[in-house]
Amino acid sequence: MWHETIKIEGPYNFDRVLERLSLDPLNRVNQVERSVKLPLFIEDEPYVVTIVATGTVEEPSFELSGTDGKQITSLVERTAEIFQWNIPLKNIHEHFQQTDLNEIFQEHLGTPIVLDFDPFGCLLKCIIHQQLNLSFAHTLTERFVKAFGYEIDGVPFYPKPETVAALTVEQLRELQFSGRKAEYTIGIAQAVASGELDLDSLTHESEEVIFNKLIKIRGIGPWTVQNFMMFGLGRSNLFPTGDIGLQNALKKLYRLEAKPTLEQMENYMKNWNPYLSYASLYLWRSIE
Repeated sequence: MWHETIKIEGPYNFDRVLERLSLDPLNRVNQVERSVKLPLFIEDEPYVVTIVATGTVEEPSFELSGTDGKQITSLVERTAEIFQWNIPLKNIHEHFQQTDLNEIFQEHLGTPIVLDFDPFGCLLKCIIHQQLNLSFAHTLTERFVKAFGYEIDGVPFYPKPETVAALTVEQLRELQFSGRKAEYTIGIAQAVASGELDLDSLTHESEEVIFNKLIKIRGIGPWTVQNFMMFGLGRSNLFPTGDIGLQNALKKLYRLEAKPTLEQMENYMKNWNPYLSYASLYLWRSIE
């Protein structure tokens, strides 16, 4: 068993993080103990890391632990990347105090962007969640992972690309996937498993290159690419204008009669650069 203590700069509200993670039934969250168990891959090997929050919003600290001591440095670095511990939220908060989002940022002070635990799982989740209400999207994703993934120490792992690539449309239809969604899911897994799509290499690419690579793949549209860049890769300046939740949040914020037009949204966004992803996150939080 290994243990590491991490201290970061505040504000950082880990209880808000756990609240959001707890919406997904696949996440092993304990809000009372302020803990979460992460399914992580290092060099294609699965590991479980437990995080327990021990600090406050203003002085955040965490205890990390795991059973396998082979990849401690990489596991700690990956955990810090997922929870964006290296990005000072103070600067971002101060930026938004000069904008129309100041009250929302005050209300949700210290809420970070948290990445999905694995880029491939993130991409699959984006595909499964397309055009579904959040509740059924989580149900369908849970069925998928329970049917074809696996567990370590009670923590669910998404299936590997090779596993999903070998599935049939009928197997996914049995879980209530639409035929088209089943084809997209299998097709993306085949692209990753064959090496046609290298998700690890996208980490260092420009957003334009990532967009052009992903948009060619059947089933991936602009909304999926933007969500993947935000929650798979942690890009900080994205605003998916086609997202219905964001449209509704803006309608509520500005007391509009109808959902905002693209022109209105682009006008609002001007003051939120270069942190559009945080504007997106806090607007989503404002209506959750």
